[in-house]
Amino acid sequence: MTNTVNFLAVDLGASGGRVMLGRWDGAHFSLEEIHRFDNGPVSILGRLHWDHLRLWSEILSGFRRYAVEHRRLPVGIGIDTWGVDYALLDRTGALLGNPYHYRDAGTNGMLEAAFARVPRAEIYRITGIQFMQLNTLYQLLARRLADDPQLDLADTLLFTPDLFSYWMTGEKRAEYTIASTSQMLDARSRTWATDLLQRLDIPTHFLPSLIEPGAVLGSLRPDVAEEVGLEQAVPVIATGSHDTANAVAAVPDLDDTSVYISSGTWSLMGIETSEPIITEQSLALDFTNEGGVANSIRVLKNVAGLWLLQESRRQWQREGEDHTWDALIALAEQAEPLRSLVNPDEPAFASPGDTPALIRDYCRRTGQPVPDTVGAVVRCILESLALKYRWVLGSLETLVGHRLNTIRIVGGGSQNRLLNQFTADACNRPVVTGPVEATALGNVMMQAIATGHLESVAAGRAALADSFPRTFYEPHPSEAWDQAYERFLALS
Repeated sequence: MTNTVNFLAVDLGASGGRVMLGRWDGAHFSLEEIHRFDNGPVSILGRLHWDHLRLWSEILSGFRRYAVEHRRLPVGIGIDTWGVDYALLDRTGALLGNPYHYRDAGTNGMLEAAFARVPRAEIYRITGIQFMQLNTLYQLLARRLADDPQLDLADTLLFTPDLFSYWMTGEKRAEYTIASTSQMLDARSRTWATDLLQRLDIPTHFLPSLIEPGAVLGSLRPDVAEEVGLEQAVPVIATGSHDTANAVAAVPDLDDTSVYISSGTWSLMGIETSEPIITEQSLALDFTNEGGVANSIRVLKNVAGLWLLQESRRQWQREGEDHTWDALIALAEQAEPLRSLVNPDEPAFASPGDTPALIRDYCRRTGQPVPDTVGAVVRCILESLALKYRWVLGSLETLVGHRLNTIRIVGGGSQNRLLNQFTADACNRPVVTGPVEATALGNVMMQAIATGHLESVAAGRAALADSFPRTFYEPHPSEAWDQAYERFLALS
């Protein structure tokens, strides 16, 4: 173990964050959780915000705990977060207000407002990004139309991971993969789409310079290092700062016949390419072209993932029923198969609330049996997700013009064995799951490459395959799944 090096990976998701210790011994990776904490929206005067100061405090607590428990100085620190959200800073570097949460209702109607100024097809031709009102482009447009003075007062816009990297190093940069989620980059030139922004009357003066994933951003500020008990300056590395970019980087055996799903609150399902796919067909199917590591593009679809199940569980907890995840799966297994289906991306499901009631109302409105038990609701969610994956798979095959043979699932959702089997059965493809902690591992892997401890992403993926177990699910297709898919298409 004398040749082992340590890395600190900060991984912030929409519902929680972790500071992880990643180890690399020259052949294998290992991962250890140092500190875990909750995350979520804070409602202030009817608007949803993030509590970035608390998140920063939690990150420092993780660093401090590492310094107490481990004598070896880390050779790198990297951070990744969810996409699209940002903070505005004044000329002194201070926050201008509390950053908005992507589920805030302020962006309602902003897609239509944008298309009235620049045609939808033209926005897509430039950016190659899927149209979702939560994208940074529409968040900023909403503020402009509300005459928000912060837009003109702002000196710098930083995306969420870039903000925390700035607080660590004092360097203000925008890492490419996180910036690509904004719908504010030219997908082909990989530069800011300033002409588009100007046509939407969105300021461009506050856009920072872009850096590539794997760049060394700077060193941990002396005051931060002293506060957390790290004796020397540690390099801070811009990994794939978008969590999905890191997760896809950590998918073993990913090739041009594979589809990945980064499964969590969102399901990000797609393929890895060298160039964006921006065509009339990809526009009609509303696929996105996000930046990946090592000069790659992630052609994918955002699906509302396990959000519906997470929100349903929260509602049952509010009602006094505290089901474990395993208990929910067991109840779903006992429920009648393929009885009720929903479109996971139905706009009514996008906001926090009583999701089981919304699902029952959806089924009632669409003339389906109403899922009236916990197990029936869970099974409805999981089967509907599997059928949405089937649609995405077929659409991807249409875009690339060949069969995609294997579905590779990583992330926390890869532990949902029932959803994995439903996915194999619905899609009639073998499913391979793991590693679970792909986002943090991709973060660590990119740090290892940046610091010269690892040769390439391909070498890193091979090492990850040797370091962590994977699970294989064989498909069991049936006429019932085919019939359910026809019903699902009619709903969607």
